[in-house]
Amino acid sequence: MKQILNVKTPGKEYTIEISDESFSKLNKEIDEMTRGQKRLIVISKKVYDLYYNRLDFSEDELFILKDGEQEKNYKNYLKIINRAAELGLTRKDVMVAVGGGVVGDITGFAASTYMRGIDYIQVPTTLLAAVDSSVGGKTAIDLEEAKNIIGTFCQPKAVFININFLNTLNQRQFMSGLGEVLKYAFIEENCEYKTPLYLFEFLTLGCEKVLQKEPLTIIRMIEYCLNLKISVVNQDEKEAGLRKVLNFGHTLAHALETITKYKKFTHGEAVIFGMFFILKWAYEHEYITYSYYRLSTELLEKYGFKPLNKNFKPEKLTEIMKKDKKAEDGMITFIVPSGKKKVKEIKLTPAEVIYMFNS
Repeated sequence: MKQILNVKTPGKEYTIEISDESFSKLNKEIDEMTRGQKRLIVISKKVYDLYYNRLDFSEDELFILKDGEQEKNYKNYLKIINRAAELGLTRKDVMVAVGGGVVGDITGFAASTYMRGIDYIQVPTTLLAAVDSSVGGKTAIDLEEAKNIIGTFCQPKAVFININFLNTLNQRQFMSGLGEVLKYAFIEENCEYKTPLYLFEFLTLGCEKVLQKEPLTIIRMIEYCLNLKISVVNQDEKEAGLRKVLNFGHTLAHALETITKYKKFTHGEAVIFGMFFILKWAYEHEYITYSYYRLSTELLEKYGFKPLNKNFKPEKLTEIMKKDKKAEDGMITFIVPSGKKKVKEIKLTPAEVIYMFNS
């Protein structure tokens, strides 16, 4: 099965392919897309170990990146840039990211800055990257004290999502991806897609098939999530307004990732904790009804998720949030549920955020 989606931003149009076809067909499509171009393939170490013999790449064009958020740093960024220069890549050439969100983010950032910008292709191999970071053109690297603090908006040349990669994804990483999937269920109304997708209901009724990784269900789930994201990105490519809804659950998530040095929680786990937290706060402050609060938490619990059971010092989390790229004029931004499948942006002072945690 194959689904083709189209992204049309003001500066660029490209396609997203979602399929369960063979890797030989994936190889052929990447070769056709890059015909006549020199290539630098940035590939995750785990993906290289598992799939190198099935992916038609030359060792000479590879840069193997170790796994983990901590690898998304300026030292590896410079190594990728230097490797591109060694291979003689020009403005007419291309980088290809094969891996999860870390590989996609750093490769996109390198491509967007090498010679002031060259093509790059996303080949996400995790569920989280497939439904989130591979689409929309956000690229970035981290500093130790802040995630994604250095970055650009740069749309890829194409995105190839092959769900066969998910067959070797460990259960924790698959569940991490579901953290981002579930996020879309709470923001569907804001995304202003042309027709209702009923993602909340799809995820509620289809839970068993999702957890069993039934191929048709997984393809449809990814398609629904990306239709919502594309709708947002087409309207607000550079997060001037609407695109901020995609950050639901992320304000606390990024702070948790940073305070634990990216070693305790996956990104999706942190997003889940952020959603539990802000759903509870929204109900307590009458942004949403009790009925919707219960439906929402029951959906998260249906997939086996639970609220954060460890307390971090609110003052430390707030200090990290103050450095978040979404913070403005000393105010910290949260995306808060405001109705069924709807969210809104609120801004709080650091003192209000500390009180938020203590209330």
